[in-house]
Amino acid sequence: MTERASDAPSPLLDVQGVLNLRDAGITGLRPGLLYRSSHLAALTPAGARRLEELGLRTVVDLRTPTELALLPDRRHHLGFDHYHHPVLPDHQDGNRAWPDNQTAMYRFMAEDGAQAIADTVRLLATPGALPALIHCAVGKDRTGLTIAILQTLAGAPTPAVLADFLRSNPALGLDTGPRPYIDEHGNEGISHPVAAHLLETSLTHIHTHHPTLDAYLHHHGVTPAELTALRALLAG
Repeated sequence: MTERASDAPSPLLDVQGVLNLRDAGITGLRPGLLYRSSHLAALTPAGARRLEELGLRTVVDLRTPTELALLPDRRHHLGFDHYHHPVLPDHQDGNRAWPDNQTAMYRFMAEDGAQAIADTVRLLATPGALPALIHCAVGKDRTGLTIAILQTLAGAPTPAVLADFLRSNPALGLDTGPRPYIDEHGNEGISHPVAAHLLETSLTHIHTHHPTLDAYLHHHGVTPAELTALRALLAG
């Protein structure tokens, strides 16, 4: 595996049927261990052959149960282990409705999605789980927050974490503003760009209720030993 310069962003990987796919191994992290992307529901056989080159052992799907049922990931011949850790509840769950604006959504994800994020941390700390791919629908919000937490845990500097978070905008054609999209039900919606203040909203919410990121994860079942193991695996 050829390592890139630690401060150079990884290029988008050209895998047919998968959007926004890139190495999340930014400054402070080892490349080739943690990837992020959109869902794999449109993965083609040719794309699967390209994805196989990454040597993935684990795929974590952060989408809702309904999204997963309507647009299941395709694995073709790939032998990775697949896990479902939904960061958000289903839309039809009347007791846990999604907020109607992005800022509130990022606060909601940090709170309501905490267990899914903690479960992902615990999973990746397991020997043999890496390389891993984390994804949601398009890989910018649920994936963006989860990856940012993993990168921060591994010691990546905040500017590098934020820069990687914002790279979803050009990767998805959102660098010029919102774009229409068709959701898993066939309905048209509007996809909005990510912005620095959104990630900061999630992290502020976490630190308002917990003294550290470690404490936030401990509260949801991650042990100190698991955090130590994950840092040792990911740190560059």
